[in-house]
Amino acid sequence: MIIGTPVEQIEKFVLQLIEKSEDIFLVGLKITPGNQITVLLDADNGITIEKCTIINKALYKYIEESGFFPDGNFSLEVSSPGVDKPLKLLRQYKKNIGRKLEVELKDGTKIEGTLTDVSEDGITLEEKEGKGKKMTTKMTTILFNQIKEATVLITF
Repeated sequence: MIIGTPVEQIEKFVLQLIEKSEDIFLVGLKITPGNQITVLLDADNGITIEKCTIINKALYKYIEESGFFPDGNFSLEVSSPGVDKPLKLLRQYKKNIGRKLEVELKDGTKIEGTLTDVSEDGITLEEKEGKGKKMTTKMTTILFNQIKEATVLITF
């Protein structure tokens, strides 16, 4: 007998699938109208397409056999959040130490800097201002409850 909503049951199954891989973690799971199921996974050292494919196959079979969606009326996507998606979990912040972030605060202020530290309460960014000999560096601590959104900046 299945107890709980499809989202709860699918999340529970995904967590069982990934518990053996200590570096993989669940970032998000949602079911949108039309039964589009999206599972976002990440790993401390990055998640491979192969791992996503293995999890997708096992999860697809589970969903099919569970009967959550009569007539097999669902689609499933298992992937990483993508570098353009905002960071959500403490573990995501930790894996991005050393990378440049753009952090938008709840008051609308935007701060760019290199992520140097992550604690249970917040993050520390190293901001550089000016150029050459006039360049200054300052460390800014931002509490998680002040952050509206934080994304990794891609530099080429």
